[in-house]
Amino acid sequence: MNTRQPMFNVPASVLAAIAAIAIVHLVRALLPADLDVTLLLTLAFIPGRYLASAPALPGGEISAVTSFFTYMLVHGDLTHLVVNGIWMLAFGSAVARRVGGLRFWGFSILCGLAGAALHLALHFGELVPVVGASAAISGQMAGALRLMASAGTGTLAFGSAASTLPLASVWDTLRNPQILLFMFIWAALNAVFGMGYLEWQGGGGGIAWEAHIGGFLCGLLSIGLFDARRRPHGITRIH
Repeated sequence: MNTRQPMFNVPASVLAAIAAIAIVHLVRALLPADLDVTLLLTLAFIPGRYLASAPALPGGEISAVTSFFTYMLVHGDLTHLVVNGIWMLAFGSAVARRVGGLRFWGFSILCGLAGAALHLALHFGELVPVVGASAAISGQMAGALRLMASAGTGTLAFGSAASTLPLASVWDTLRNPQILLFMFIWAALNAVFGMGYLEWQGGGGGIAWEAHIGGFLCGLLSIGLFDARRRPHGITRIH
């Protein structure tokens, strides 16, 4: 019997997440320019919403709550969407296989919320919209790194080992030299290209690195709460 796994075995939960952000982008592309801007500002996370003297922004008080979630569905352009989709395929798939579909969504949303919260704390009152699933994907990446440490691979070839071995500790993950190198490269790419920041007046993009860090730290620390294969008591990993 052939027990080999297919080369491209993307969990349905990951495909659904990518489909959701693609549909939102398609809807925006079909709207007139003025309605597109209104929808973008309604869904985007804008720290300036929380000032007592904040100007009237699309969405009002409702968006002050919902934008913590909806900003993850919006992307600046097609390149932004495609890049985030590729990163989610790579890292989100590994996490979804490990924790399951519902836990994957809950974990990703939590990381996205953490990214928005850290960005708000450091940019309170600013009127620069933040959009994109990058904070959630940064959390997925951090969770996947702990799976890589569990498998002892230091590569993206997680295989079945990463789905069955006890989850590596944060300390074991951060002292893995391959993972440290990967994190350094990610930080450099993050600084050069960015994945989720949109300028208020549309000119010259930047990078919401605080949101990425918030999502990453949340993913690194919280993946164990969503892990369906927690380490049993009394069992220690052999190094």
